[in-house]
Amino acid sequence: MSAVAADRTRITEHEAQQVERANSSGRTPVVFIHGLWLLPSSWDRWGDLFESAGYSAIKPGWPDDPESVADAKAHPEVFAGKSVGQVAGHVSAIVKELKKKPAVVGHSFGGLLAQIVAGRGLAAVTVAIDPAPFRGVLPLPFSALKAASPVLSNPANRNKAVPLTYEQFRFAFANAVGEEEARRIYEAFAVAAPGEPLFQAAVANLNPWTEVKVDTANPDRGPLLIIEGEKDNTVPWAIANASYKRQKRNPGVTEIKKIAGRGHSLVIDDGWKEVADTALDFVKRYA
Repeated sequence: MSAVAADRTRITEHEAQQVERANSSGRTPVVFIHGLWLLPSSWDRWGDLFESAGYSAIKPGWPDDPESVADAKAHPEVFAGKSVGQVAGHVSAIVKELKKKPAVVGHSFGGLLAQIVAGRGLAAVTVAIDPAPFRGVLPLPFSALKAASPVLSNPANRNKAVPLTYEQFRFAFANAVGEEEARRIYEAFAVAAPGEPLFQAAVANLNPWTEVKVDTANPDRGPLLIIEGEKDNTVPWAIANASYKRQKRNPGVTEIKKIAGRGHSLVIDDGWKEVADTALDFVKRYA
C-alpha cells in the first residue's frame, strides 16, 4: 500500500487487506461507509449480499474506529475529534488504492461521505442512504434538530465522543420498528460518535469554507441513487429531496427512492435486505 500522509488518514492493516483482496479478485469493489453511532460491522450482512452477487466488499472505518462494538463501548473516547474532512480524506485514500473504480454505498453521514467521494470523481456508482445534508441543502425539519440535540445542545460536545441513550436512539434511529427490535439493534450496533461532524453540518450553509460540501457538478460523479426512509426522523424526506434536487443538475443519472414505513435504522434493522436489494439493483445497472 502507498503511504497516506494527511490528518490521521492512515490506512489500517485490515483495510489494506480488504483492498488487496479486491484488487486480486478482479471483481468490482463496493465500498460501504458507515455514519455516526455505528461501526463498519453494521455493513456485514450487506457485504455478504454484495459478495454473493459477484462484488468485493470493503468496509472502511473512520480513523481510530474500534474493531468491535464491545471495544467501542469500553473505550468511547477514541471517537472524539473526527471531522468530515478527515474522514472523507481517509475514505478517499482507500478508494485511490483500488485498481477498479468502486461502487460506493453510505448511510447517514456515510451517505454524505459517499457523495463527497463521488464528487471527487472516484466512484463508478453511488448509493446514498438517508444522507446527512451538505452545504446548499436548506430544509431543517424539527425532527432532524431533535435527533441531533444530544450533541448540539452542548457546545462542549464538539470535541467529545457522544453516545446515545436508548430513548435517544429510539427517536433518531429506531422509531419505525417495534420495542423489542429497537432494543436489540441498540445493543447490537449503537456506539458513541464524534460531535464535530454534527456541528460542522449545522453551520455548513453559513461557512463558505466548510468541509461539509459536495461537488455536485463534476461530470465524473457517475450515477447516484438517494434512498430515503419514509419515517426517518434524523434525515426526513425534505432533506433527502433537497439533496436530490441539487444532485440532479449533474449530467449523470440521478434517482431518488422513498421506502415506505422505514426509519433511520433501515440499514441495520430486520428489514435491511429490502434496502440492500434496492441498492444492489442500482449498482448492477452501472457497475
